Amino acid sequence: MFFKKKFFSKAEEQQIIDAIKIAERSTSGEIRFYVESKCEGDAYERAVALFHHLQLHEKHHRNGVLIYLATKERKFAIVGDEGIHTKVTDTFWEDVRTNMIEIFKQGNLVKGICEGVKQVGEKLKDSFPFDPNNKQGYTDKINHGK
Repeated sequence: MFFKKKFFSKAEEQQIIDAIKIAERSTSGEIRFYVESKCEGDAYERAVALFHHLQLHEKHHRNGVLIYLATKERKFAIVGDEGIHTKVTDTFWEDVRTNMIEIFKQGNLVKGICEGVKQVGEKLKDSFPFDPNNKQGYTDKINHGK
């Protein structure tokens, strides 16, 4: 884990972890959340680099998803691996982003993240149902950067 600085309270982190647990209960997909204060350059490019650093591209069905947030610069991105990306349209990712932004604008960062996790989880469930042989755990679902 990359715990350098806390951006959310323990209760807020637990809300995000709980949202991920619920989303992953009915899918073989994996959802991760990465938060840091600064993002030099493009948020999507940073998210792709982190996606590979966290080895989400190594999922058997290529169905990992990373939600990335840079708090000070108010940037975020969502990266889905090729397995899930081939099952959805580009508008799906934009719809998730738009919904999250609308909630962020209301001043509720955690709720926006949880809603994004929920939407992604529902799509993963449709395309990649739960696999009882999948041994993914719920620890390390939130990573903190600089």
